[in-house]
Amino acid sequence: MFFENLWKEISTLNEVQSIALAGSRASEKYDEKSDYDLYIYCDTVPSDEVRKSILEKYCDYIELGNHFWELEDNCTLKNGIDIDILYRNIDTITEELSSVVEKYNPHNGYTTCIWHNVLHSKILYDKNDKFKKMQDRFSVPYPEELKKNITRQNMNLLSGILPSYDKQITKALNRNDLPSINHRISAFVESYFDIIFALNKMTHPGEKRMVEYAKGYGKILPKNFEENLTSLFSNMFSDKENTLLILENIVTEIKKVI
Repeated sequence: MFFENLWKEISTLNEVQSIALAGSRASEKYDEKSDYDLYIYCDTVPSDEVRKSILEKYCDYIELGNHFWELEDNCTLKNGIDIDILYRNIDTITEELSSVVEKYNPHNGYTTCIWHNVLHSKILYDKNDKFKKMQDRFSVPYPEELKKNITRQNMNLLSGILPSYDKQITKALNRNDLPSINHRISAFVESYFDIIFALNKMTHPGEKRMVEYAKGYGKILPKNFEENLTSLFSNMFSDKENTLLILENIVTEIKKVI
């Protein structure tokens, strides 16, 4: 009730073009406590005052205008459920998707996250069908060229060139630099999963449940895929030699499936 009334009132604002629900609430995998991920596609972002006046009607707690990643309002509805409201320009998102899906440009990890988000969003409001047209435009088979480019770029980041993550991790381990070890292994894993999802021509679901998603839907997985990741995280701060062996094994096994 609170959620529905909230997005319906937001939809009356002149600036708003489309509203989409993403995350678990847009699928069948949620329960009554699951958070809401609400995306507001607008020409310009409604003012703080206007947003606050609407949110106060339906939320007990409001953090207005957080901008750590995208611009968003992070709130708790009056029924106790958290809601993240993100504001996007639909033309900007279309350009980003075109760069990846139509021009095959890879990123250093998470290349197809926004594509996944748009494809799996549930449309709640679409004034001029702009979101539906964007969704339809990018509802295409996974491009082979994109798969190759993601694999090539992120494989080089894993190993094989001077700035590769495995070399950086080795240096951090030799220094016993714990923050650096954590930072570089996280980057290694980001690129590793970008390759995994590209090899399977799967869009990237984001940072949550990546192992579960890969195992559930991926047909091409390296040998000891989950076991190697578990061992890596278990040893990274305590056993330098074993960590290096695990990294070497991860790289060896993914090269085999490429």
